[in-house]
Amino acid sequence: MNSSLPAIDEATTQPRVLLVDDDEVNLLLTSIALRERGFVITEAASGERALEVLRNWQPDVVVLDALMPGMDGFETCRELRRLATFASLPVLMLTGLDDEASINRAYEAGATDFFVKSNQWSLLDGRLRYLLRSSRTRLELELSQARLARAQDLARMGSFEWKVGSPEPVFSTEALRVFQFDPGTSLPFRDLLRMMPKEERRGKRALLSETLQSQGNLTRDIPLVLPDGQVHIIHTEASPEVNEHGQLVGYTGIVQDVTDRWNAEHKIRQLANFDSLTGLPNRNQLIERTERALDAARRMGHQVGLLVIDLDRFKVINDTLGHGAGDELLIEVARRLRSCVRHSDQVTDNLLDSMGTRAFRTLEAMCRLGGDEFVALLPEVIDEHDAEIVAARVLEQMRAPIHVAGQECFVTASVGIALFPRDGNDVAELIRNSDVAMFAVKAQGRNAATVYRPQLAGKGREKLELESALHKAIERNELVLYYQPKIDVRSARMVGVEALMRWRRGNVLVPPVEFIPLAEESGLIRPLSEWAIREAARQARVWLDAFGFADSIAVNLPSRMFDRGDLVEMIHEAVVSNGVPHHSLVLEITENSLMKDLQSVIPSLHRLNEIGVEISIDDFGTGYSSLAYLTTLPISELKIDRGFIRDLGMTPQSSAVVTAIIALARSLGLRVVAEGVENLRQMEVLHRLGCGVMQGFLFSKPKPADEIQAWLEDTVLPRTASWIGVAADEVSSDPSRNMTQRPVRTPNNAS
Repeated sequence: MNSSLPAIDEATTQPRVLLVDDDEVNLLLTSIALRERGFVITEAASGERALEVLRNWQPDVVVLDALMPGMDGFETCRELRRLATFASLPVLMLTGLDDEASINRAYEAGATDFFVKSNQWSLLDGRLRYLLRSSRTRLELELSQARLARAQDLARMGSFEWKVGSPEPVFSTEALRVFQFDPGTSLPFRDLLRMMPKEERRGKRALLSETLQSQGNLTRDIPLVLPDGQVHIIHTEASPEVNEHGQLVGYTGIVQDVTDRWNAEHKIRQLANFDSLTGLPNRNQLIERTERALDAARRMGHQVGLLVIDLDRFKVINDTLGHGAGDELLIEVARRLRSCVRHSDQVTDNLLDSMGTRAFRTLEAMCRLGGDEFVALLPEVIDEHDAEIVAARVLEQMRAPIHVAGQECFVTASVGIALFPRDGNDVAELIRNSDVAMFAVKAQGRNAATVYRPQLAGKGREKLELESALHKAIERNELVLYYQPKIDVRSARMVGVEALMRWRRGNVLVPPVEFIPLAEESGLIRPLSEWAIREAARQARVWLDAFGFADSIAVNLPSRMFDRGDLVEMIHEAVVSNGVPHHSLVLEITENSLMKDLQSVIPSLHRLNEIGVEISIDDFGTGYSSLAYLTTLPISELKIDRGFIRDLGMTPQSSAVVTAIIALARSLGLRVVAEGVENLRQMEVLHRLGCGVMQGFLFSKPKPADEIQAWLEDTVLPRTASWIGVAADEVSSDPSRNMTQRPVRTPNNAS
């Protein structure tokens, strides 16, 4: 049987792939990657060329780039589907955007599936092999159906006839064989009804009465429990017979056991409508069920609830324990979620017919939308409270640990709720608004549920617009660095600056609190940080030439930058290319970032120390660092968090913490810097406690680079500022303050 199928046998034959992409680089890279994984590749640089190739050759699968000049991937797919030979050929659409519009357009064009462009070749390999396996299964099922249909054409059909007024139909010998009875057996209607499942009887009795009243034809597949104890699907066709006066005298018809055909069709429906991993209804089934639920709600005037459920931090488990463990977890999550609703695996038209006006309630189900995202359909709710009860049930089910790959895992979920008709009039709008509510939960800390509100959509659009604009900020030269001076109050001189990123979007200066978290979430923090390092090194050179600047510029370094294997080389190249010493840059790392992945950070810290780049621990005292690490890490400076500075001189607790940090820094030979100094009281207390280097609004707000020299010349050099002289007076009045501080620890080979 297998040899007659056009599909491939993956165990013995290399799959043949037609790869279509107008980008020569992408075409080459994808071809190489797939050939290395056992595929035979035929390339085409355009949709027109692909159709020419297909006239004389049939591949096992086609991989189409969505966006191409001339005939794009969507049009190529449509043309391909018009050819009868390729109506069932698997087509994988490559798209650069993971957006709903592109995905829907791909499916409308006839694509089997889509894949977002990336260099994750193993994922592409897995997707193609899955499509090939699905294609083979479908072809085998179609072949089975064709053979069964041929056998049925050749088989004798059992016939029957019924006369008006008779309590039973008369079945032929062949028809009785269909029912597994001996010839001559009597089968009255009451016995036939008893053979039906109980839930079918009422509907079928009503169907028969309606057919008799209308004197119409009857064509129906009827489930019957036959003597072998199994449910068989009996296909029944009956036509009315009338006398010369047009009066109904009876019915004649045929019966046939179509269980095999029905099972084959059921398997095809399963493939089309149910998720192969979890067994839950898939996106197609969700849309169909929801549309039917909405139709019922419009007729009967009630509300429908839709809950989008997204697992929190599933990617961490998937990446850490592997995709096999991730699949195990999804199966268990699906089992738990199924228990949160009155789940129905399949709703057939026949079943709906037999259940009356409230049949729409059987549409309630838990579906898998894709990846780690699920949707609960509630076809009838009184108000949003009903939906919130189900959401609470979902969150409760997620509390217990899940054991996968020998590991105990805790998984939480974020749930967004939308109601028809209040939050949307169709399926797409309800899913979109549920998504908006779900992402609002993610933004607020996860592991919760919220109901959609119109203002949430506004926030979501603003976030998308901001992220899109941030992607283009570097190439448009919209990012700028502002600099806040660090002051040694003893000598009343600037001893360095801290570089603070700003985004000049149009005529508005976007503060970092609005775009830095978004950059970290989207991964843009890496290119932004690299730009800041290079820009700071360039500015150090400009100031060196302008007024002999020989101090350091501190740049904030997020923990994600340590994932770069060439971080040290990038920083080295930035300072060398601008002709400034390595000590011109100080890298500030927050205490929490340092401790998050300390073991992977330590090698880079030592290499930076070796080339002369100093490390400063920012926001010291707010995290949970081990003091033992401070004795071994190549750190040059501690920065006291502004939270401890705010109440200096007002509460003894703040003074105690600051005193301890200063004492710790001195004992370890580290510089100490106080940030957030805003008034003379704070400065005086810090100076008395032994901290001489400070920054804050008392001295200067962050300034553009071209204003720093003017600030020095107008404020520091003339010694006109209110803070100048205060510390010097204290030093003169307290001889103990003139004692030499213990030397600070400096990095090896520092300039």
